[in-house]
Amino acid sequence: MLGIVDYKMGNLASVQNAFLKVGAKAKIVREVEELLLCSHLVLPGVGAFKEAVLHLKERGLKEALEEYVKSGKPLLGICLGMQLLFERSFEFGESEGLCFLKGDVLPFDKALDRGFKIPHVGWNEVLKIKESPLLAGVEERFYLYFVHSFYVENQENALAISEYGVSFSSIVQKDNVFGIQPHPEKSHDVGLKILENFVRI
Repeated sequence: MLGIVDYKMGNLASVQNAFLKVGAKAKIVREVEELLLCSHLVLPGVGAFKEAVLHLKERGLKEALEEYVKSGKPLLGICLGMQLLFERSFEFGESEGLCFLKGDVLPFDKALDRGFKIPHVGWNEVLKIKESPLLAGVEERFYLYFVHSFYVENQENALAISEYGVSFSSIVQKDNVFGIQPHPEKSHDVGLKILENFVRI
């Protein structure tokens, strides 16, 4: 069973429907016990980083996610969910993340200085720089749909990068932890392909 974590931060139905389209048995999970029983786990999310971490802690889900990752089963963070995988965010001050991946979540200050509108909304090119089961059968260059005001710098765990005033990590992986900044559920066939690949990991 694939679990989609409900921590009151996002539209879960669209993510669930996308997984159902690729043949996955996708269930919304809210309790620690449910989460730990899943074979695959998805951490979606839109909104503020600090609030998201608070919701996870209040529900006991932060510790449950740590236990889940230690088990070796695959976890996929989407949009805010990807950002939460990292060490720190500088949104409304400094906040600690889940610390599964090294790196910081930064504001698009440089992009703003160069005349780019924030948030970054719309289709943008993604360049694959490393092979991974998550990107099996995906072209080297492809387009996905983005909606975000903060980004993760390019770093050692990047599978794919994008440009929006600055270069940033759009898809990441470390061992069984995966993250994707754009919304695969809104990205038509290539987005569904990535979700299908995750189900097969």
